[in-house]
Amino acid sequence: MPGSDIAALVAEGAAENGTPLGRGDVVVITQKIVSKAEGRLVALRDVAPSPFAETWARTHRCDPRLIELVLRESRRIVRMDRGVLIAETHHGFVCANAGVDLSNVAGGEVAALLPVDPDASARRIRDGLLDRTALELAVVISDTFGRAFREGQVNVAIGVAGLIPRKSYLDARDPAGLALRATVQPLADEVAAASGLVGQKLNRIPVVIVRGLAYERGDGRIADLFSRPGNGPFSMIAADLPIDLGGTDPSSTSRTKVCRPPTSAYTGNALRFFSIQVLSFPVETPFYSAR
Repeated sequence: MPGSDIAALVAEGAAENGTPLGRGDVVVITQKIVSKAEGRLVALRDVAPSPFAETWARTHRCDPRLIELVLRESRRIVRMDRGVLIAETHHGFVCANAGVDLSNVAGGEVAALLPVDPDASARRIRDGLLDRTALELAVVISDTFGRAFREGQVNVAIGVAGLIPRKSYLDARDPAGLALRATVQPLADEVAAASGLVGQKLNRIPVVIVRGLAYERGDGRIADLFSRPGNGPFSMIAADLPIDLGGTDPSSTSRTKVCRPPTSAYTGNALRFFSIQVLSFPVETPFYSAR
């Protein structure tokens, strides 16, 4: 529920699960429980849709209140087609529905929004774990995103603390001696994706401990993984598109007002850890040595 101490719950839950945290662990935490703990929940009954949201929802048979939340959480709309809104969030993520999600919250009547600053959220959790365990470790906050030109969704990193989220191999040479010109390993995304193998969608496993992975420690930022317009062959996907908002000025749409409902009907067990899973790598990994 709002105000829950995720670091305390993770440390206690890991110990009770027989898998206490260890030095160098990467703790992958799902965005949903972070948003719940930070009170990033909005009851749809409290959302007043704009005329544009009403029109779009009526045309595509969507809930206008949900569309309104998506518009409020968006810096810009990248694409609108067949009832799907691809938006750039205020953080800079490009994803469906600006990360607004109804699943695993309250049966469709309450929406979870992304954390305001996922990197800051990850740092707070990491600092809390350090205070409780005296262990140097890393934290990755994950969310599920779709993929361009691919079916299915995959976990990606939306916030990091304690690790550098990418590893560049530019100018390194492959075993045949060829200099690499385009290889950058999105380590934080790969860790998040790997956590999905054991966390999955319906198992109520919000925390995965990735153990034995070599990574570069440091104060990384999730923005280091963003693809900027004009940077790379796929950057045109994030290019601005001329969207007709039906006379509505998107800049006049206020940011979402987050409610903290007095009832705990849908948040009471939000952070109960039914299980914490450990994904272990060999001690000697083929990635690269940690500093």
